[in-house]
Amino acid sequence: MALKFERVGLAPDYVNYSSALELQQATHQKVAAKQQQNTVLVLEHQAVITAGKRTESHEYPSDQSTPVIKIDRGGKLTWHGPGQLVGYPIVRLLEPIDVVKFVRDLEEILINLLTEMGITCQRIEGRSGVWVPGDGALLQDKKIAAIGLRVSKNTTMHGFSINCNNPVDVFEPFIPCGITDAGVTTISEQLGRNVNPADIVDALEAHMLRYTDTLAENFTPEP
Repeated sequence: MALKFERVGLAPDYVNYSSALELQQATHQKVAAKQQQNTVLVLEHQAVITAGKRTESHEYPSDQSTPVIKIDRGGKLTWHGPGQLVGYPIVRLLEPIDVVKFVRDLEEILINLLTEMGITCQRIEGRSGVWVPGDGALLQDKKIAAIGLRVSKNTTMHGFSINCNNPVDVFEPFIPCGITDAGVTTISEQLGRNVNPADIVDALEAHMLRYTDTLAENFTPEP
């Protein structure tokens, strides 16, 4: 198997972002050195806003009620917290390295997962992540899953988040992902019933395993 999964913490055991980042960094070091198998960390965070390298000063939140942490992934601002499933795939990429393909594969995995659940969703040109399309008039496009990565030593860090039953008003105090003309939605909102992150973990892992051969280099960890 080229992927293993570690369920770091799901409700009510929310994971502090700084602690998760330290775990990511330690795991990244081992995977990059081929001392540990490609690993996907799965969890729910305590409420936090993370700011990617492209975040501009005017995009930061208008209040300080939620902590903001600057990190080294691509992209801009996003929120993580209870009700949102976060996945950090820490994997050695196949050579030649193609980061865009890796992002597209992640998008396809998430689209397949959400479509299987009965949600109409898609990519939108020029925007990363997965979107529930609007009608081009009154209804805005709404993001349901976000992706933000960093690649170092041929190995990925950070990853994706899926809005399950988290509140959407948490995105209002700032400009999420630098996008001002679209909104945010959740699985629960789209299906009209409550869906927790724990409810979709098994399905997410199954969908990711179907892409094992294209997502990551297959290797045997060195002793």
